[in-house]
Amino acid sequence: MRGGGEGHARWRVESLARPCLLTVDRGNQNFRSGADMSKKQIKKVVLAYSGGLDTSVILKWLQTEYNCEVITFTADLGQGEELEPARRKAELLGIRDENIFIEDVREEFVRDFVFPMFRANAQYEGLYLLGTSIARPLIAKKQIEIAHKVGADAVCHGATGKGNDQVRFELGYYALDPNIHVIAPWREWDLMSRTKLIDFAQKHQIPIAKDKFGEAPFSVDANLLHSSSEGKVLEDPNVEAPEMVYMRTISAEEAPDKPTYITIDFDKGDAVAIDGKTLSPATLLTRLNELGKANGIGRLDLVENRFVGMKSRGVYETPGGTILLAAHRGIESITLDREAAHLKDSLMPRYAEMIYYGFWFAPEREMLQALIDKSQEFVTGRVRLKLYKGNVAVVGRESPYSLYDQELVTFEEGAVAYDHRDAAGFIKLNALRLRTLGMRKARMARKR
Repeated sequence: MRGGGEGHARWRVESLARPCLLTVDRGNQNFRSGADMSKKQIKKVVLAYSGGLDTSVILKWLQTEYNCEVITFTADLGQGEELEPARRKAELLGIRDENIFIEDVREEFVRDFVFPMFRANAQYEGLYLLGTSIARPLIAKKQIEIAHKVGADAVCHGATGKGNDQVRFELGYYALDPNIHVIAPWREWDLMSRTKLIDFAQKHQIPIAKDKFGEAPFSVDANLLHSSSEGKVLEDPNVEAPEMVYMRTISAEEAPDKPTYITIDFDKGDAVAIDGKTLSPATLLTRLNELGKANGIGRLDLVENRFVGMKSRGVYETPGGTILLAAHRGIESITLDREAAHLKDSLMPRYAEMIYYGFWFAPEREMLQALIDKSQEFVTGRVRLKLYKGNVAVVGRESPYSLYDQELVTFEEGAVAYDHRDAAGFIKLNALRLRTLGMRKARMARKR
């Protein structure tokens, strides 16, 4: 599992989380750390499972090393893969049907995680739209819910010890169940190469697809919001990414020579319709992805700073999200008060950082979310956009709550709401401290 500059495509199940409170009754509040339980004490574990090589190896490894019952959870976050093969693979590895959980969480993903994040216009380090980061809290949430349902002792993820995802998953687990035991195989086992993984799989008769025997040229992680690619051919940040890396967008050069015009309707900060047609959150984002792909929109080649301390180069494709961000800023431009907008923008980097680092369930993120959601009270209206060869341009915006007053800004005579002469006093008051500083400089110069 990977993405967001992780460098570890270990499983391709994605998910996110929305604010929730799970009741935990463990008798007392003496937290036990993950190291406090021995392998023999763990009877049941909930594994985030994709059905791929890595998580299939993890499944068998849990059975052999922990001798425990494994419950699999597979989430459909719009990654574009069939999920039934994961069920069949789990069954083949001895998992009973009642211990296989597969859930379509696309609507929840967009409604409760993507949309709240886009109300903030969140971009990590000013560029990254957090497609992988926002997918992790939901998987953590679902795993904990299942653990409580089946009485599991532990949860397990497939993130490596070098990336951000291990932090994101485990912060989510502990926030929702402070006493849960976490198993992180990549920090425990010695299967640190693809050859060792394949050898383990063959030894334990785990089916391996033919295309899994060779080294992949790069790793991929995807969900409905984005896809991310990194590693191998992408490790040198000075080498342009080959075209084969891009799967969700065509190049700007191949995009149509004629622009595409669309409208997006917003209600309290959330997109609700495209070209006047009301759509569910996941359906709307899917349609924006199609429009972005067709017009070469949403590519990003980025070197970012991971939470664990290293820099990472990733190639991201976020076609629908790129359009949505431009549209949301467009409708905010006429509905938000200046100081409210500036305050919101000043808080955005901190909010984005919280999501990137894995603090979705932290009180500071929830506090900021309340402020952001309050700011969206009148962010309602329609934005018209021009999509053309990799670019998104806002070319029109209207709202019943617009603060834009044409009479105030017109250069024509006759405006009665604004007296030009008032500007003189306004300027002098704002210049007072600057004039005072200037006089001090003049005195000091004369003394020299």
